[in-house]
Amino acid sequence: MLSPLTHDDPAAVASYRLLARLGSGGMGTVYLARTPGGRTVALKTVHARLATDPAFRARFRLEADAARIIGARHGAAVVDADPLAETPWLATEYVLGPPLDDAVALGGPLPEPTVRALGAALAGALAQLHSSDVVHRDLKPSNVLVTAYGPKIIDFGIARAAGDEHLTRTGAAAGTPAFMSPEQASGQEHPPAGDVFALAGVLVFAATGHGPFGTGSAADLLYRVRYADPDLTGVPEALLPLLTACLSKEPAARPTTGTLIDRLHDGHGEFADHLPPLVLADIARRATDVWLHAPHRLPAPAGAAVAETVPSTPLSRRRALTLGGGSLLGLAAAGAGGWAWLNSRGTPRSTGGSQASDGPTALPAPTAADGSPKPLWQGTVLDREQRTTPLLAGEDVVGFAETVSFRAVDTKSGEELWEESAVMEPHQVTTDGTSYYLSDGNYAGPGLLKIRTLAPRTGKETARTIELKGIDGTTTQLLTASGGTLFTASRLGKREIDPDADNVGWHLLAVDLRTGKEAWRQPYEWDGVRPWLAQVVGDRLILGKNSGDLDSFLVQSRDVRTGRQLWKRRLPLTESASLKPGHLTIDDRHVYLGGDRLRAIRLSDGAIAWEYGTGTDPLGYGVPAVAGNLVYANVAGKGLVSVGATNGLTRWTEEPGTRPLTPLSLTKPVIGTKYAYAPVRGGLSAVDLSTRTSAWVFPTDATRYVVDQERSRVIGAGETSVMAIPFE
Repeated sequence: MLSPLTHDDPAAVASYRLLARLGSGGMGTVYLARTPGGRTVALKTVHARLATDPAFRARFRLEADAARIIGARHGAAVVDADPLAETPWLATEYVLGPPLDDAVALGGPLPEPTVRALGAALAGALAQLHSSDVVHRDLKPSNVLVTAYGPKIIDFGIARAAGDEHLTRTGAAAGTPAFMSPEQASGQEHPPAGDVFALAGVLVFAATGHGPFGTGSAADLLYRVRYADPDLTGVPEALLPLLTACLSKEPAARPTTGTLIDRLHDGHGEFADHLPPLVLADIARRATDVWLHAPHRLPAPAGAAVAETVPSTPLSRRRALTLGGGSLLGLAAAGAGGWAWLNSRGTPRSTGGSQASDGPTALPAPTAADGSPKPLWQGTVLDREQRTTPLLAGEDVVGFAETVSFRAVDTKSGEELWEESAVMEPHQVTTDGTSYYLSDGNYAGPGLLKIRTLAPRTGKETARTIELKGIDGTTTQLLTASGGTLFTASRLGKREIDPDADNVGWHLLAVDLRTGKEAWRQPYEWDGVRPWLAQVVGDRLILGKNSGDLDSFLVQSRDVRTGRQLWKRRLPLTESASLKPGHLTIDDRHVYLGGDRLRAIRLSDGAIAWEYGTGTDPLGYGVPAVAGNLVYANVAGKGLVSVGATNGLTRWTEEPGTRPLTPLSLTKPVIGTKYAYAPVRGGLSAVDLSTRTSAWVFPTDATRYVVDQERSRVIGAGETSVMAIPFE
């Protein structure tokens, strides 16, 4: 996941030039970096506040030691490290492959041969670790990287010598509840058999798409790990006895890593031969990303020191599409190598590939065996955050707010019409369906909110830039636009470096796009959470945002003319932080929301009109869609359900098909006249409205969908690709 460097990231660490951020958390930051000789590495640094803690430095040194013990065959090879530096750092190889959870999300549960190959390789990795009396203690899908040559285990931040209780609670949590062993969940010693228990959980996830003990709060998960039987629904029958034994509550009853290697796979063939095509393609895509990535640094706020950066000539997006297409085909074809977990066969084979033709159809997907259509067009994007829904404007333009720019595309051909690199954040752009509106502001000096109006097909300004003084335009979030009014969430004053000063003065604003003047402002209390969802219905502005405690979802209605709040309601929606613009589902009577139940909230007074569901699963019901007086939503473990928009009574439920599908709850369905397009793990399922079964699944990583104004195309956007398929 490549993200821009921030203004205060260093230009280099030791001799390593920093190119991008791979991630950041409570312990430190991981960068994509390059050596003077051109080798790409993942470089991990720790936060300054932790670097002064001798115990944490000791843990960091142990992490580097554990990574060296597992070695390059089973983990990310340690290139260099300096735990004694003022800012301790660790450089490892940059592993070309997705985390296991991403691989499963991309194409759904893995086939049994893949699970067997994966399990044998991971058992071999654990055997190597345990032979040096080290236990990992946090084996989970996100800590397993899938490469063409075999899986690699990463993140040894809480690994330690078996039997050593020292440093157990220093600087890190003691594991991940969903994949802990019972002894670890009880606060006891985690022996090598505990890693075997966690490995079984990882393989259950790989085979089914769900963990053996479900989801929920940490307390619920720890209880199930200790006392409940695992949920092995969907595990291939031939694997059930072995995985059941691995998940025994008694460590002594679990098989050894050697037994697992023997019983899971014979080691014949290349590891890549056992990987699904979508996973191989993703591995290849990641390989091209490393070399096509143009280093970028976010601008500094006023008064901040800026690290010196190394100039780099960026590739144009269209050139990147062209190169990416050719490299992807070549790498996917050459993605094979010796089984690192059983033997070593020298250096990997070189890769290559011919250059693909320019444009969005460089990588057309074939028609699937189940009858899914070919894409009308598809292209590559860089949208790591995936924080906004594609924006339709004009008759035939769709805009994508990506990680580093905004791009307008022709809905019919997929041709790129224009690009605006000034849009660095998705909240800087919105539309009223006829124009695009972009915001900006001063990073130094007095506060200023600037709003530009752009034509959908040309990207040219069609009105004078609106400038509102005394408002921080750099943090302003454009919510929506309708009827000649633009609605924003803005902070009064200038850009602030001090986070305490940055948390006061927040208002909802309405800007008259005709006069360029502020129509109204209404204050609201900053709660640490900025994202808002917004939609205008008649004379009401409907707003939604997750609460500051991240435990519920707040819905409110305001008068569009004055901003006066008409009503407000709090709903138990624990995953509301993941909701995106477009996830407000509204008709002329209700606001519809998922979560532990499907709910209809009356527009007139905010009262609950009806509820559907049991309320036992916080993610039981997905983001709904409404069409033809019916509400549609994915139901966890079941599929699509349709209920009456007026009364919430069941109309129909999806019938089981010939293949298992995992419904996605945080991606909104799209409803046509022939099909209801239901998001599932690995793609978009077309549920035939007459038979109520899935007719086909179009493979895609898209997580947000819209229908063009002609209602002839479903347009989807994901982390790495955009596409259009026929809408029926």
